Amino acid sequence: MTAEIINLRQARKRREREAKDAEAAGNRARFGRTRAERERDDIDEAKIRQHLDGHHLENGSDARPEEPANATPETSAPKKVP
Repeated sequence: MTAEIINLRQARKRREREAKDAEAAGNRARFGRTRAERERDDIDEAKIRQHLDGHHLENGSDARPEEPANATPETSAPKKVP
């Protein structure tokens, strides 16, 4: 039985090359979109946002929301204890 002889320098370079290739593939997937694709996605997102905003229900009154029962009014001064 003989072991396979490998050149460590070549193995190191191959490993580094494969790591660079994997990083480049990830960057192509993340940043490799054309301007037209980005603009189309922006337009689609704006349409969706406009559609959702059109279905937003608004409260008819301009009154402030109710305060909790245990809340103290902000205008009252603290009581002095004699």
